[in-house]
Amino acid sequence: MLSRSLAPLVALLGLLASTPVDDEEAIYDVVIYGGTSAGVMAAVQTVRMGKSVVIVAPETHLGGLTASGLGWTDSGRKEVVGGLAREFYRRLKQHYDDPSSWRQQRAEEYKYYRPNSDAMWVFEPHVAERAFEEYIAEYNIPVHRDAWLDREAGVAKDGKQITAITTLDGKTFQGRMFIDATYEGDLMAAAGVSYTVGRESNAKYGETLNGVQTERAVSHQFESPVDPYVTPGDPSSGLLPWIQPDGPGAEGAGDHRVQAYCFRLCLTDAPENRVPFPEPKGYDRDEYELLARYLDTGWRAAFKKFDPAPNRKTDTNNHGAFSTDNIGMNYDYPEASYERRREIIAEHVVYQKGLMYFLANDPAVPDDIRSIMSRWGLAKDEFVSTDNWPHQIYVREARRMVSDVVHTEHHCRRRRPVLTPIGIGSYNMDSHNVQRYVDKEGHVRNEGDVQVSPRGPYQIAYGTIVPKEDECTNLLVPVCLSASHIAYGSIRMEPVFMILAQSAATAACQAIDANVSVQWVDYAVLRKQLDSDQQVLEISPQLISPEGVDPDTLPGIVIDDVQATREGSWGASSSVTLFVGESYLHDRGPDPGTKSITFATRVPISGRYEVRLSYTANPNRSSKVPVIIQHADGREARSVNQRQRPPIDKLWVSLGTYSFSADSDAVIIVSNEGADGYVIADAVQFLSE
Repeated sequence: MLSRSLAPLVALLGLLASTPVDDEEAIYDVVIYGGTSAGVMAAVQTVRMGKSVVIVAPETHLGGLTASGLGWTDSGRKEVVGGLAREFYRRLKQHYDDPSSWRQQRAEEYKYYRPNSDAMWVFEPHVAERAFEEYIAEYNIPVHRDAWLDREAGVAKDGKQITAITTLDGKTFQGRMFIDATYEGDLMAAAGVSYTVGRESNAKYGETLNGVQTERAVSHQFESPVDPYVTPGDPSSGLLPWIQPDGPGAEGAGDHRVQAYCFRLCLTDAPENRVPFPEPKGYDRDEYELLARYLDTGWRAAFKKFDPAPNRKTDTNNHGAFSTDNIGMNYDYPEASYERRREIIAEHVVYQKGLMYFLANDPAVPDDIRSIMSRWGLAKDEFVSTDNWPHQIYVREARRMVSDVVHTEHHCRRRRPVLTPIGIGSYNMDSHNVQRYVDKEGHVRNEGDVQVSPRGPYQIAYGTIVPKEDECTNLLVPVCLSASHIAYGSIRMEPVFMILAQSAATAACQAIDANVSVQWVDYAVLRKQLDSDQQVLEISPQLISPEGVDPDTLPGIVIDDVQATREGSWGASSSVTLFVGESYLHDRGPDPGTKSITFATRVPISGRYEVRLSYTANPNRSSKVPVIIQHADGREARSVNQRQRPPIDKLWVSLGTYSFSADSDAVIIVSNEGADGYVIADAVQFLSE
């Protein structure tokens, strides 16, 4: 809550900045389209800067995903969350400091409540929504809800300047500056600003993680072979639902596909607050046959992303090969009409409600899964106006502006300088799966999941939120900003949207004061205000982890883990150094079933080669990792203690020297059979004698 000393001043500023509310002849200093968390923070900052503002919101509930189930905040490094975003999470902490806020459990029973912390990073949806509404009331911000931009004729421009926007109900809002705070970028697109949808090719910006990604799609992947056909083994019977008929496409190639959407469900196992999963209208059991077959292989990780929220609730997110992500069913959403979007959202609702109902009730679901799922349900005290279902679908990515500055993988890795930082990101370069297809062996596979750490925070440039000057001079876009697909996968976190929105509003107000376009805001003046508002713009060196060793700099033949063939589900990580490439793989610990990684190559010249294995040591590793070396004279079995640091350059352990033929593959197999801890597979090196 606001301190008593600031409340009267803020109230006065709000009254001065927001009148008149209903007068369509008024010209607002800043018109914000979108009631997301970014939209609310931009409005608050505008009032703090002494300017008038209005939020035109297609939503009826404010706060976007932050208030719609995404309570398990993907913050990355919390040290770089400052300004209004930090204030917001501090406000939530004040709520949970009140003992009366704990209804289904005591504060001390919830491990993510820390009395001495300044902020609360995990929370219930209604608590977040209430906080956003408090901001609106305290700053007297006018909000027009259920107000949908007329995307065909609702943006009036005078040259390169937007002068007004009109909604489908005929209301017009005039402004000096405009901010598009929507997840879809509808105002940006209607204003004639360049944008893109889908994945660029790696070649477009010289990236490595963009475009089609089958080799890195190791997470949320099918751990065992699953038949994709309606009649198992019979391709002529057709494919099961949600499987694309064509192959995935060329590795690294661009396409129109968009990473999967879902709803972040708030579930509870508190009997007095639980609503059992109903059978949704339109439920089709056949749509979950693929999951039934997958469960039949022994997969049991359905509950791994029931992330605990206060009061015995969850933020339930996608986990595994078949989960809450509705893979492949959203490609046309970003540019679709409102009617078509409603159809897509409705289909996602039926899919996800049906998934919950299937897991809790279907006899094909193993008893150990079904009995647990039956104890969960929707939280009765959340989303009460929408039958306890989240009111905002998780639009992980839609349109992305294309401006003079494009944030790419290189900026996330801090390999390109950022001269005009307005905020900091730090989350993984993260894309959820994009499509489901049939591999060469006739089994179903997922494609598109990428989770690569930038190994620390990175700066985001002011140029990424302003359009090209010859397209629009008074619009800022802090959500659908100018970034490549894989870079946006890191930026697209709610705290970052709030940070960028505050910076966008600050720039908009300064552009008004200086009577310049948004492209010509004086960065020195902007920076001074952002620093004053406690935005974090510089990166402490202590927050940056060393990068992996570039395999191209190593002698001999090096096969990195992304080039290896995997059996079973392996996870990617980069939390323990040293390692080769961008990350290393781990077997996810004591999971049922044997998993293996096969490193295969053909030596250029027959002869004897020393074989080395790279891994990251840790006390939780297995002390007896089985390794098979297939060489010209047969097979050799070795065991590696991965609790001990690799003796060669702290990176490699020698597996011995063997003869290999240029006419047949040299094969190294690492497995977790009989392991007594985590098994790591990073890289294999061949050095000729």
